Amino acid sequence: MPEVQSDKVAIVGGGWAGIACAVELAGQGVPVGLFESARQLGGRARRVDWDGLAIDNGQHLMIGAYRETLRLLKRLGTFDRLERKKLELVLPGFRLRLPRLPSPLHLGIGLLAANGLHLRDKFAAASFMRYLQALNFKLPFDSSVEELLAQQKQPDNLVEKLWAPLCIASLNTPIAKASAQVFCNVLRESFAGPRENSDLLLNRADLGYLLPDAATTFLGHHKSEIHLGCTVEAVSRVQEGFHLTGPAITCEQIVLAPHPARLSALLAGLPEMTDFIRRISDYTWQPILTLWLRFSATPHFPYPMLALGDSSSPWAFERSDIAPGIVSLVMSADGPHLEQPAEQLRDQYLALLARQIGPLPELINWKTIIEKRATYTCIPNQFRPGNRTPIDGLYLAGDYTAGVDPTATYPATLEGAVRSGVECARLILADRK
Repeated sequence: MPEVQSDKVAIVGGGWAGIACAVELAGQGVPVGLFESARQLGGRARRVDWDGLAIDNGQHLMIGAYRETLRLLKRLGTFDRLERKKLELVLPGFRLRLPRLPSPLHLGIGLLAANGLHLRDKFAAASFMRYLQALNFKLPFDSSVEELLAQQKQPDNLVEKLWAPLCIASLNTPIAKASAQVFCNVLRESFAGPRENSDLLLNRADLGYLLPDAATTFLGHHKSEIHLGCTVEAVSRVQEGFHLTGPAITCEQIVLAPHPARLSALLAGLPEMTDFIRRISDYTWQPILTLWLRFSATPHFPYPMLALGDSSSPWAFERSDIAPGIVSLVMSADGPHLEQPAEQLRDQYLALLARQIGPLPELINWKTIIEKRATYTCIPNQFRPGNRTPIDGLYLAGDYTAGVDPTATYPATLEGAVRSGVECARLILADRK
């Protein structure tokens, strides 16, 4: 294949980070070439076809604090397919509902009115939040969430019913391993800012509609190109800038936004990135299992999201926006459930669901999706690179990067991915001036 010199910014990876970067640049008049090895955009948050139904590879929950994700969806015209709900955490024997009051009253009154917590638990939770607020949510040192909660004398009942489920849901990492500082960052964004930051935003259209489809149209109108099924095998330096092995493209600026597990191979020919490759190779991964169920009728869900047990049990979501009778059950992080036969796991989860909401309609179809490397394991003192690299013109986008403020890093979420893509675009625009 002959070499092609491109005047476009090359973006390798068509997940939410790469798409966000592409839209931000194209919207500012900088055309991009977006290269994705799969046959569709979306990465780890994408559409899946299930017997003619467009479902998601997992239930990717958003909250009101996701300012860059919401800005992106507003720009693309799909924001109206998000349903905003007040935060309600419901587990067996526990319910926390935050009222529509100014912050921090909404959290304080919500804790006082919570069902399933002893008075001692409620005072301990309030004391913990006051401690974090006094520190501006920046700990003197990082540790595991479990260690932080023990240090702050959080009762076992409170940990089991509130802190552990929140940690698993937001960091996809058990409290024994999870970074206390990143968990505090999540608590600050969710509960210490404006009240609406804690709202749940449930997608009422598949993820492909929300972002990839709309971004494809947007980029097509802004002199940009999307190359699907196009694998970039390596990146090397040339006089003109960078050479992309695979598509045989050279360009002056490049954003790498693939799954971080691919970065070692992509960057092997760049000696300046040797230390980065070594440190990113230490990452380990956490899976997410989603069980999709289709019933003959829509089960009644009393709450927008429903935990079916303790922090190690799945969360259930009613998804009749896809089709009548659709329910998704999501199990985060590693665990023995991944070793169970699919039929056994299905029956176990059906029993848990029935225990929570009563008799279920007839099950007419089901499907299990496992993303084995859905997120990185979010551990204390983890290496989080910046979006700018030691090489001029080479940038990194992805939910694993540190972002603008390394002390306020997000976990592996849609918002973390989108923020990284937007920051790369802003760096490129500044470097072009």
